[in-house]
Amino acid sequence: MRARLLILASAVAMLGWGTVLPYQYAYAATTRDWGSLVAAGAASLFSIGALFAAPVGGRLADRLDPVRVAVSAKLVAATAAFALIVAGTPLTFLAAMLVFGIGVTGANPAQAVLVLRWVGGTDRRKVFAWQFTGQALGMAVGAFAAGYMVDLDRTHGMWPAFATAGAGFVVSAALIAVAGMPRWATTVQDPIVDDEAITDHAAPRVSPRDAIRAIWAVPALRWTALVTVTLALGFYAQFEAGLPAYALTILDVEETTIGLAAAVNCVVIIALQMVVVRVTKGTSGPALLMVVGAIWTLSWVVLATAAHAPELAAVIFVTTYGIFAVGETMYAPVLNPLAASLAPSGLVGTTLGMFTALQTGFSAVGPLVAGVILGAGFGDAFIGLHIGISLLAVYAAWRLHVTLRAPKPVAEPLRDDETVLVA
Repeated sequence: MRARLLILASAVAMLGWGTVLPYQYAYAATTRDWGSLVAAGAASLFSIGALFAAPVGGRLADRLDPVRVAVSAKLVAATAAFALIVAGTPLTFLAAMLVFGIGVTGANPAQAVLVLRWVGGTDRRKVFAWQFTGQALGMAVGAFAAGYMVDLDRTHGMWPAFATAGAGFVVSAALIAVAGMPRWATTVQDPIVDDEAITDHAAPRVSPRDAIRAIWAVPALRWTALVTVTLALGFYAQFEAGLPAYALTILDVEETTIGLAAAVNCVVIIALQMVVVRVTKGTSGPALLMVVGAIWTLSWVVLATAAHAPELAAVIFVTTYGIFAVGETMYAPVLNPLAASLAPSGLVGTTLGMFTALQTGFSAVGPLVAGVILGAGFGDAFIGLHIGISLLAVYAAWRLHVTLRAPKPVAEPLRDDETVLVA
């Protein structure tokens, strides 16, 4: 029951966020007439807030009750969403977006820790997969519903979307609070399942710097970090800005094609997610990440053909989003359990928070890279760069696979005043 409530909480939260995401830029830049600088700054501050909140939220999930951490972060997000309704100046709007990013992302590591604590090893991939599917569905429904609620011709035309987002995060917080009640408590048996056995004891009394050093001292986590960064740069960093910009400036397709591509991406995820989880049940995490990198590479190669077939450019662009989605169905259920299984004892939340920060930070770089390259008219260079990044992800996943299959080192005993981890 707890897992179902967590999945529902994730879907409801993303439904609220989905009502805001597609329209926030146009609202700030055009509706409120604050200009593109403020609109872009709002998106950047959201990312900065998310980048700050992820490791802090993960650390708090190790040291405090993760239920309280997740609930508190979601209430922060709800408060920020409601604040956007009354934000009447660029400064207050920017501040609310910063806090919104903190709340939205701060809850993620704590929710992942709750899945790891409440769900047995054999079902973790399935629960993470359902969470990802719920988020995709919630985002799609929210964006669709917002199309009927939002009126960008009126100053207050976004308030229904902001109110829906705030309500969504309040309901999400309530669902997690209910899931954390003692009545749902069960004992989770945690057998060793491939690379996903997780041992999470109480957080050691170490400083944040020592915690990061302990995490970075694990070779497999270093390779996992490289996989995370390259896969984020290889697709997620370009999903909202780079790929649409390439479609409009290089392929010269209609704006409606971009919306159709995003919808196809969501539909493929929803249709295939659980099928992929069943088919890949016995496959190790690193092997699946290699496949994801290969799918990312294939997607960019397919997209490259669109520039040479203008009459098919729109079809190829939409197809590319569908191919990317197949890789997403493998990536989402694997990364968190894999990273948690490799985390030093007591630092699972900190590790997940650090990896969320890595993905968020490098994803925020994507629009800048796309703007520079595509602004100069180098469409082929844009494609070639991302093919190279995706191939690097395949290599990093392969090295992770090799590292995990190597003989395990023996850890030295812990001294009283510090944590020692032998790589």
